[in-house]
Amino acid sequence: MYSVCSVGNSSSTLVTGGTGFLGRRLVERLLADGRPVTILGRTPAPDLEARGVRFLRASLDDAPAVQAACAGIETIFHTAAKVGVWGRYEDFFRTNVLGTRALLAGARAHGVARFVHTSTPSVVYNGRALAAADESLPLTTDCPSPYPLTKAIAEREVLAANCAEFCTIALRPHLIWGVGDPHLVPRVLARARAGRLRIVGTGENRVDMVHVENAVDAHLLAEQALSVPRLSTLNSQRPAASGRPYFITNGEPVLLWDWINSLLVALGEPPVTRRLSLRTASALGAVCEAAWRTLPLSGEPPMTRFIAAELAKDHWFNLAAARRDLGYTPRISMATGTAELVASLRREKPAVLAAAR
Repeated sequence: MYSVCSVGNSSSTLVTGGTGFLGRRLVERLLADGRPVTILGRTPAPDLEARGVRFLRASLDDAPAVQAACAGIETIFHTAAKVGVWGRYEDFFRTNVLGTRALLAGARAHGVARFVHTSTPSVVYNGRALAAADESLPLTTDCPSPYPLTKAIAEREVLAANCAEFCTIALRPHLIWGVGDPHLVPRVLARARAGRLRIVGTGENRVDMVHVENAVDAHLLAEQALSVPRLSTLNSQRPAASGRPYFITNGEPVLLWDWINSLLVALGEPPVTRRLSLRTASALGAVCEAAWRTLPLSGEPPMTRFIAAELAKDHWFNLAAARRDLGYTPRISMATGTAELVASLRREKPAVLAAAR
């Protein structure tokens, strides 16, 4: 007989990557709801521990520690991953695939009820523009970046693990941003200030983004959705959302380069005007990839074929499924979030730009 645990204040949670941008915001919301929280991660968080968070220091490639962390947990929020557009496939596979496998094994061994997996829209990368893309797109098996390839494998295995006793779901938030973002916006600003940012393609591509608080909302709604049995199908007792992926965005596609330039101008920086055609950027990316593979060069290449496609093509998504099954409605608009971000960056501009270099 299938029974699903209701989500209450006593429901214990494990957050992998709980000291990251998304993970920390999620932990903050769980604490505000009076929920017991355990973090599995590599970066200690004394401030969160002082508020009652249990911190387990381990990396995702430590399978015994990962599996042991699942004991006594009812919901796992798996936000941790190795991210980036460049690196050895083996390194991404070890964290994103083997780490997820260890977490799934621990969840099953310890009777965890719910597993909310943070995936990425790039798992459906196909080299083409994505306009109003929905969840019917197949997972990628051919991508010039190891991140989408390994995240696609992980997502497939998370959803395949879904069963009556163990409900899983995959969320695909696109370009998470907001006040406190340590990655996306600071890197864009630093590259622009250094004169290393170029408009790739026509500059008219539309892109979806998601404010970090909206992304947190989606994770909490996903947990709730996994706690409500499906009522529309008498023969199924699983929640309607279980075993399914969902795109998560603000639902307000922006002209990417207009948004970036408006941000720069608001911060007193000159807008980006120099351009590269997509063909040129892709060729440059191929050359850079070859150089980084064969020479002892550190860091990421300044351009890759994957980056060229992401900067030049449409990437926006249909939210119908998330609205229907999760009750997801973006709470913070692009306009409101951008105004808050600009105000924050104006206060912290020197430090933010220096840290992003």
